[in-house]
Amino acid sequence: MSPFTSYMDAALDEARAAAERGEVPVGAVVVAPSGRIVARAGNRTRELSDPTAHAEILALRAACAAAGSERLPGHDLYVTLEPCPMCASAISQARIARLYYGAADPKSGGVAHGPRVFEHPQSHHVPEVYDGIAAAEAERLLKMFFADRR
Repeated sequence: MSPFTSYMDAALDEARAAAERGEVPVGAVVVAPSGRIVARAGNRTRELSDPTAHAEILALRAACAAAGSERLPGHDLYVTLEPCPMCASAISQARIARLYYGAADPKSGGVAHGPRVFEHPQSHHVPEVYDGIAAAEAERLLKMFFADRR
């Protein structure tokens, strides 16, 4: 078995790029079973005037397009913030194998907080979930972003 490799640094790079665009600094990357990053994205809700343009959704769309399938079995998703309910549902629909996220989101999260989407019987697929990956850096980016706007 090969050693664990985290791709959270790539997701953090996407979060930083989102912040530079004036977006909430959340980044996501999708990793194929081969260990290759197949999609990456940061939030673009303001830029695209699209409330669904969260980093996870954009990364999943790009990965599905590259795979030519609506499902991504065996793929991992790294995201800097606990996914919201919308994104958690999309993660389930895409059949992501493993979800790694950084900062917890007690206000708007949908995995460990709020509706806990993966615990519902309507969630036909439940990924393995690993939280707290590079959480301190993800939290720092979010706090800096919002402090600059107050």
